[in-house]
Amino acid sequence: MYSDGIIHDVVIRDLKKFRDDRGWLIELFRTDELDAEYFPVMSYVSQTLPGIARGPHEHVEQADLFCFIGPSRFKVYLWDARKESPTYLKRMTFVAGENEPKQVLIPKGVVHAYKNIGDINGLVYNFPNRLYAGKGKTEPVDEIRHEDRPDSPFRLE
Repeated sequence: MYSDGIIHDVVIRDLKKFRDDRGWLIELFRTDELDAEYFPVMSYVSQTLPGIARGPHEHVEQADLFCFIGPSRFKVYLWDARKESPTYLKRMTFVAGENEPKQVLIPKGVVHAYKNIGDINGLVYNFPNRLYAGKGKTEPVDEIRHEDRPDSPFRLE
């Protein structure tokens, strides 16, 4: 059903580590590099154990701006489920993390998942453009979860 290829509107940027004798610094996002519709309204960090995946799921309104900088490495999976998209039914996979730090902008309607493929606990930062559960956490969560559906076409290798 899904074939491999680039997904329209997904933006993947290599993140640069600025190193000096104190260590390093990475700019996770800059508003001058994002369209205003993707400006973050909150942020969070999650820890994922080795061999564990998060997702696949998608959002109706929310875009995610993930940063994979380490520790550990992640395999990232994306599926274009947007019928109006020129890349509808395309799937992308790539590796990001400690040795290949990346920022990944995932627009609404793109199903996504990631799996820690390293040997240590990994951290992932997210800067979504919508508040989780809305203002005051009083609204439904904007998430369509696929990981527990036995008939899901969104499979991780």
